[in-house]
Amino acid sequence: MQKIVIVGGGAGGLELATQLGRKWGKKSKAEIHLIDASHTHLWKPLLHEVATGALDSGIDELNYQAHGKKHGFHFHLGRMCGLKRDRKVIQLSPIYDGEEEILPLREIEYQQLVIALGSVTNDFGTKGAAEHCYFLDARVQAEIFHQKLLNQFIKANGSSNPEGLSVAIVGAGATGVELSAELYNTTEALARYGMSQFKTDKLNVSLVEAGPNILPALPKRISNAAKRELEKLGVNVLTNTMITEITEKGFITKTGDTINATLKVWAAGVKAPDFLANIDGLETNRVNQLAIKPSLQTTVDDDIFAIGDCSFLLQENGMAIPPRAQAAHQQASHLLKVLGALKAGKTPPNFVYRDKGSLVSLSRYSTVGSLMGNLNKGSMMIEGRIARVVYVSLYRLHQIALHGYFHTLLLSLVGHINKVIRPRLKLH
Repeated sequence: MQKIVIVGGGAGGLELATQLGRKWGKKSKAEIHLIDASHTHLWKPLLHEVATGALDSGIDELNYQAHGKKHGFHFHLGRMCGLKRDRKVIQLSPIYDGEEEILPLREIEYQQLVIALGSVTNDFGTKGAAEHCYFLDARVQAEIFHQKLLNQFIKANGSSNPEGLSVAIVGAGATGVELSAELYNTTEALARYGMSQFKTDKLNVSLVEAGPNILPALPKRISNAAKRELEKLGVNVLTNTMITEITEKGFITKTGDTINATLKVWAAGVKAPDFLANIDGLETNRVNQLAIKPSLQTTVDDDIFAIGDCSFLLQENGMAIPPRAQAAHQQASHLLKVLGALKAGKTPPNFVYRDKGSLVSLSRYSTVGSLMGNLNKGSMMIEGRIARVVYVSLYRLHQIALHGYFHTLLLSLVGHINKVIRPRLKLH
């Protein structure tokens, strides 16, 4: 029986495993296997909300084991560490509980392999980044930041004359911008829950961007609209500011200035995991992304595919497909067609990325973005309530791909109920 192994349970990998499981796994037409280093899945664009406590990951996360049982695929807990193309096996690192080895180094055979490992933050080797900065690549990292943030508020609330809290974020892409706004929402919410010693005027947030504009991937008018909203909240937006070193006190700029910060977040740049660089002869670029053909097959091995942030494909306009959740979603849907064509002995169709626009949530204060970004006449700017509805619908589309319409409707209903019966902020 055909054996398809998918490595990475992010937006693209999990959607693909779910669809293949429903189509082939349940009908015993193929064995579908999903591998991930975590027990659970959480949509990555929500991590900034986990970091600030606006979202309780324990409620919104999805368990791979249970989901696989329901949708016809097998789940394996593990972290890919090697590839042996000559034997068609991938290697998984040992799993430890402290010093006790739970599972040894393992090998899993495949007939067709899909690598969907996503991306991690690229600190570009900046001195002190790894030692002094928080990163928001995974739920665990977001929760660590949340606990540190909460402790700082508790400390301030226990003081009769609390000091200000300084948070500096490097990288003014979607993550940095959304995190900046959520920090103010968190401060206001905690005050309503009794931490009234600390007000927003004590919160100092600096958003640092090396380029001339925040949200550089979006049209300038949208970037400017987001900047105005952030500055209304009190965010100190610093553009054309390059960071050369991070110390315990803060960020040191190229001009020698220091941006003091108690909490330092690095959210600038992405790369594929380092171990993918030229793994077993596969072609990769300078940020470790696997080079793929329009069929989503890797350029060196037709039995290995790559989708999402860890893949690299130039479009007809000469631009690479951007590392966005919508790209991973589109590639997962297309790869289902490619695998079907190959199974039937037909030529696989080529993938064409369709930019549906981008939206950035500024917490409860505003949402800005563009729709129909691939039109020749340009994108349509939206903001406010309409933009917020569209922003939320993107997450619902992801849920529909995983659960179907009825289950997603129930999840949406539960979410509205939780807003009534649970605290609006995770307080622990």
